[in-house]
Amino acid sequence: MLESGNEQEARISVGSVLSGLVRHPIDNLIRSWNWKSAVMSALIRGMLFFVTNASAGMRAALSAMSIESAFYISTAGFYGAITQAFRRAHPAWAAMLTVMVLQPTLNHSLEFTLHWIGGTEKLARSITASICFSLLSAVFNLFAMRRGALIVGEGRQSLIADLRQMPFIIFDFITVIPRSIMRRILGS
Repeated sequence: MLESGNEQEARISVGSVLSGLVRHPIDNLIRSWNWKSAVMSALIRGMLFFVTNASAGMRAALSAMSIESAFYISTAGFYGAITQAFRRAHPAWAAMLTVMVLQPTLNHSLEFTLHWIGGTEKLARSITASICFSLLSAVFNLFAMRRGALIVGEGRQSLIADLRQMPFIIFDFITVIPRSIMRRILGS
């Protein structure tokens, strides 16, 4: 789903988004809690920690998966709300950079502490994989939200509709740089 004319007019600066998050956390984080991000993150990241810890045994892998899934089901909705708040922010590169830095910094400090307390066997490998995934997923989620997917509240669609859109969004995401290069080459 592409932005309509009214949604394009609703674009704001990155500074305004940051200010709104700080000044109105109830509206921007609690009321805009993104359940789609919470569910998808808990599933994907739980699997990531399971696979990363599988070499330490089934018990270690299940423990790491459980800790990670519980952590993300409770926190990723807030991260999704933050990302959604930046979906109309401009310039787009500044919004992307802010999301890439802000969320992983908040997230991985808590994540490391929780897994350290929980005794995750492959902690360094797990957190490294999680950070790499966070950088990619932050950019991808912002990309998808700018196209109307994975959002909650006004302008939302069902999770099933979002998932049906995913192959096209993933293709656009993977090819955005090559297409941009081709446009420059052909336009020159």
